[in-house]
Amino acid sequence: MALESARLDQCPAEPQSRPGPTDHEDAGPDDLRDARRLSPRSEADIVTPGEAPDPTPLDDAPFGPYLTLESLHWAELARTRHMELDEAALDRIRAQGDPINLDAVRQVYLPLTELINLYIDHTTSLYRHSNWYLGLSERPTPFVIGVAGSVAVGKSTTARLLRELLRHGFPPRRVDLVTTDGFLMPNAELERLGLMNRKGFPESYDQAALLRFVMDVKSGQPPVTAPVYSHVTYDIVPGEELVVERPDVLILEGLNVPQPARPRANGRTGLAVDDFFDFSIYVDAPDDAVKEWFLERFRQFRLTAFTDPQSFFRRFATAPEEEAMALAEETWTTINGPNLQDNIKPTRGRATVVIVKVADHSVECVRIRRV
Repeated sequence: MALESARLDQCPAEPQSRPGPTDHEDAGPDDLRDARRLSPRSEADIVTPGEAPDPTPLDDAPFGPYLTLESLHWAELARTRHMELDEAALDRIRAQGDPINLDAVRQVYLPLTELINLYIDHTTSLYRHSNWYLGLSERPTPFVIGVAGSVAVGKSTTARLLRELLRHGFPPRRVDLVTTDGFLMPNAELERLGLMNRKGFPESYDQAALLRFVMDVKSGQPPVTAPVYSHVTYDIVPGEELVVERPDVLILEGLNVPQPARPRANGRTGLAVDDFFDFSIYVDAPDDAVKEWFLERFRQFRLTAFTDPQSFFRRFATAPEEEAMALAEETWTTINGPNLQDNIKPTRGRATVVIVKVADHSVECVRIRRV
């Protein structure tokens, strides 16, 4: 999947020179701004849940919080970096229907990993200097990364790639990946509350348990456990737990991880999960493209995952294709589409980095919140 040059009306052209150091350990904030060849245009894209999403999300505003890097320039940032990833590993990582190849990994996700390493290095340095100033000897707590985006947009592949690249990069890091699916309420509870058709919406999660999990990990508590979700049975697996024990990096992937805290009945606002993020990524794409990816993935699942005798969706593997795809369309229209518009897309402006894809899954540009 070759990365194509971005359209000028969406990902503006950038300066031709590339000043600045090549060794990120010696780069200061000003050097980094130069080295990234940041576009002079940016995006004003902050909305809150409940607001109508911006109908032209890629329009640039001169004083917005984001700076745009056109895809070819972004790819150049890690051109000389070694990548410890082969085709066999990528086959294990990529999600069903995701056409990503090693060229795209090198051009998109290797530079992203290098940027995250910069954030980790500087966060660790700040922690060390704070310890010195306060006369303490506390060990750094895990660096927490949030990865968000719609169903079928590629956030799971993004999260798995980051885990692999950070684990085998320089320096290698201990990285755990947890998805928020494990914090969905069990199906029986969703049925009791009348929320089965709202699965994936913010109210379908055990928000208190998710917040407590992230707080415990971020505070350095060992060990911390998370529930396990099965995409075969479409439910929480009773008695199974994922153990997280003081990783260097925790990646939390899910639909709504950047969601701000909702006001309580008394009018006060509590903590949100993303209050504990050190870095966050939103994987973005046009709505019509995401819908087509979702439908295509459903078609593929009918021939693969849905054929499992234990699959919650087993009946759709044998149903006539027209009937099965009509249900997929209805699912998008009544559940996934509204959730994207009302809850997921409005969190985009909270991300550190926005990865902008187009209909062929290629990355058109990358938007970075101003440092």
